[in-house]
Amino acid sequence: MTEDGGERSRLIAERAAADRRYNEKLTAVDAAVRPAAPVPPGPAAADARDLSTLEHLSAVVPSEAPPPRGLWRTAVRRIAWEVVGPILQRQQAFNTAIVEQLKQDAKADRAVSAAVAGAVSTNATILRDELEALATFESQLTQYLQQVTPFVDTKMRVLEQAMEELRMSAAAAQRASSAVKREIERLRADGVPAAQPAEAPSEKGPYPFSEDSSEKGYGPLYVGFEDCFRGSPEDIRARLADYASYFAGASDVLDVGCGRGEFLDLLKAAGVRARGIDTNHEMVEICRARGLNVAQADALSYLRAQPDESLGGLLAAQVVEHLEPQYLMQFLETAHRKLRPDALLVLETINPACWVAFFESYIRDITHVRPLHPDTLKYLVVASGFHDVNVQFRAPIEEAGKLERLAAPAGGAAAGANPVAELTRAFNANMDRLNERMFTYLDYAIIAKR
Repeated sequence: MTEDGGERSRLIAERAAADRRYNEKLTAVDAAVRPAAPVPPGPAAADARDLSTLEHLSAVVPSEAPPPRGLWRTAVRRIAWEVVGPILQRQQAFNTAIVEQLKQDAKADRAVSAAVAGAVSTNATILRDELEALATFESQLTQYLQQVTPFVDTKMRVLEQAMEELRMSAAAAQRASSAVKREIERLRADGVPAAQPAEAPSEKGPYPFSEDSSEKGYGPLYVGFEDCFRGSPEDIRARLADYASYFAGASDVLDVGCGRGEFLDLLKAAGVRARGIDTNHEMVEICRARGLNVAQADALSYLRAQPDESLGGLLAAQVVEHLEPQYLMQFLETAHRKLRPDALLVLETINPACWVAFFESYIRDITHVRPLHPDTLKYLVVASGFHDVNVQFRAPIEEAGKLERLAAPAGGAAAGANPVAELTRAFNANMDRLNERMFTYLDYAIIAKR
């Protein structure tokens, strides 16, 4: 985890939320795309049968006179016809004129309807084509929008990779510049002319495996590596905070491989007198700049120079995996002699029994020498004379990072009577075994008394 890990986590969370909102809106757009609606038909022309019915109803006067039915009836009908006949004839003439006008109107209406129907048919074809084109455009637009996210993600991955490389280079350059500046100031303070070449301080690697090792330390380069991958000072202080409570009331506590001094900061805040050692000159200078009591020294050589039973406690966090077996056993035996009775020894290291810790943490650091199984380190501590030796597993992997188990099939039938239930049980048992080996605890600590 890098120094700006918190800020990067916040930005990643914001990006995930933005992606979620984008996908929700895109889903809404996709749901809004629908096929073109059918065009309604044009108005119907007037039916000729309706006009025939009107013509029939308009006949008021019979077309032929009724046959005679006796002299008396004939005379009465003649007199009645003379009275109402002219009126009915005029009505008949009016009705006939109305029907003729309606025929002409119907003919004109049919012509208009035919023209309108033709126009509507033509326009409907054009409108249907336009609506289908619009639906096609909406579909293509949705497909285009669906490609925006992977397109941007591809560009972002390239940019993030370039930024990560730039950040690493900048961190290494900054550390190197600070180291050169401090060395120049030291040379000036020692009276060495600035133009005179000076021999670099002797360093034996971050955590050398022998006193007389001729290996050179990694200096600013290794500090930059820890800044990038081990975690920021704030992260390390948070991880080591509970160890400080173990040393409450103690004094003369030694932090072996103190690095940037995070644990010394915690002890100082708790009022515990402590000092640290580290073989990395750059880290020692960083600690001294903050007023911490830190010496540049090899662990075993430093311990041998201390009086017996002079230390009130010893912590070595993420150190023992850097040591060869012979050096480690000499270190533990010497620490036992230099610690006071009942003083605490705390050794934290990567848990190689967790495959994730081994492949993602242990092999990433080129200064690691040998992984130490919890049982192995506990045995070495006990064999060196310590008692009340306990193994404390730390930094558990969250459940979300583990392999997922299958839900039991519904019905609750016995496994023997349900092949799916039997397969689920076997699958989950294998997942549990894998989780026990791959996704347990990233670190562990050996806590013992002198």
